[in-house]
Amino acid sequence: MSARITIRRPRLDVPSVRRAGGLRAAALGTALVGLLTPALSACGGDVSASAGNATLKWASSYFPAHWDPVVSGSGAQFRELALVYASLTRTDESGKAVPDLAESWEYNDKGDRITFHLRPGLKFSDGEPVDAAAVKSAIERAKKQKNSALFGDLTSIKSVDANGLNAVLHLSQVDYQIPQLLGQRVLQIASPRAAEAPEKLDQNPVGAGPFIVNQLIPGTKVVLKKNPDYWDAKNIHIDNVELVSAPDASTVVSGLQTGVYNFADLDPSQADAAKKADLDVFVQPGFNASNISLNINKAPFKDDKVVDAVRYAINRKEFVDKLTFGYGEATDQPFPKEYTAYDPTSENSYPYDPAKSKKLLAEAGHKAGDIKLNLVIPAEDPQAEIVQSQLAAVGIDVDIKIDKNWATPFFAKQLAFSLYGTTGRDSALQTLTAHFGPNGPLNLSTPYEPGGFEAAAAKVRQTPLDAPDYTEVLRAATRSGLQSKALIFTYSSPNLFAKSKSISSLPKNPAHIDWTGVTISGN
Repeated sequence: MSARITIRRPRLDVPSVRRAGGLRAAALGTALVGLLTPALSACGGDVSASAGNATLKWASSYFPAHWDPVVSGSGAQFRELALVYASLTRTDESGKAVPDLAESWEYNDKGDRITFHLRPGLKFSDGEPVDAAAVKSAIERAKKQKNSALFGDLTSIKSVDANGLNAVLHLSQVDYQIPQLLGQRVLQIASPRAAEAPEKLDQNPVGAGPFIVNQLIPGTKVVLKKNPDYWDAKNIHIDNVELVSAPDASTVVSGLQTGVYNFADLDPSQADAAKKADLDVFVQPGFNASNISLNINKAPFKDDKVVDAVRYAINRKEFVDKLTFGYGEATDQPFPKEYTAYDPTSENSYPYDPAKSKKLLAEAGHKAGDIKLNLVIPAEDPQAEIVQSQLAAVGIDVDIKIDKNWATPFFAKQLAFSLYGTTGRDSALQTLTAHFGPNGPLNLSTPYEPGGFEAAAAKVRQTPLDAPDYTEVLRAATRSGLQSKALIFTYSSPNLFAKSKSISSLPKNPAHIDWTGVTISGN
């Protein structure tokens, strides 16, 4: 099959085997309806309820299909949910966990119990207190709710004791990653009272974050106002937010020019046009990484020589040039080069070498055209055509199969050959175990794992984040994981945005959109 090239592709990011998340939620027509028709109030109030007039108008490619953070999961849409919800921790520009709803925390001597101390006097937008009972409720709901996308992220947490403002987490193992884990991606905390009816919370969010929802049209538009009770309200200088599902990529720049938006997710194909329109175009640091997923439990990937042949057939630069217009980076790891977990000694272990690829296939007894693969993906994706072309060059025939229900066989580990893209996690270890662990949701070859990986991962959990040897322990786990025969990382797509010059620069928190300290002039 020859799939028609489309420039913009959905970024897939599925944190658990129960659901797929991160796909674009609405089409152009729906978005325009949200912009041009009066919004029906989902939770009362008036659009202009905020006394100020500094308004953020954000066109998002990841408008949440779900506003219950337990259901929405930790894919790219967590950044939009962070307008409404706060978490125990968040990350700073170095990627380190810092206080959010919790003002401090400490472990016991053994490292299998952690106590979070919540800020006093906080409340959710429905008036419920932000206390340890709310933390306990959030964790238990994420672990037990039937449609939770987070249950697989919280396996280290055995139980929670609530004592006023002190939430005590009892762990099933020594795990010093918990402060990194329980940030905006994995534990955005909703009001326990609102969460008693999860189906209502899903489209009527109630949190303790920097903004409160005034109006919501599912899948299309949400209008928010500043939350005066947010713990850091003094550093939130935006009064109102209008978040809409981004229309077709080609119309975003004109929307920014005309003032329909003043901030937008930007497709790389539109970056030059945005710059010519005198807009600020910038890349937020992040953990995006795309890969080719192989199932070594199925032919022909049971043969190591075939796996290595595919590895040497991949030209990563072509992905960067054709898909990111030079804004992305080639990568053979799930981390950017400047990140602590990136292992320099593993770099370029399988360089592009089609001659070597052909030689390995011949040694495995395969002539050109002998191997025929079905590449199963959820939607048209130019990445698939590149893989198809590069493997054809070494004699492997690839037929691209589109299956809109792709997630079911992928997470059931029934496919032999597919593509995947992730936005990563704030806990580097969580990223590693998701990809390389024997039960990792992104490991298509379950129960396979590279030798020594589990022991290396356990050592990371057992090492405090501030220990002198933490970086080397973490990189050793990366090094072990990259021995996996099940994944071939290809490129990192950029977190690319465009904004009006009236909006000040954003903090460079990796993969996050943080509005702390951001100002909007000229409103």
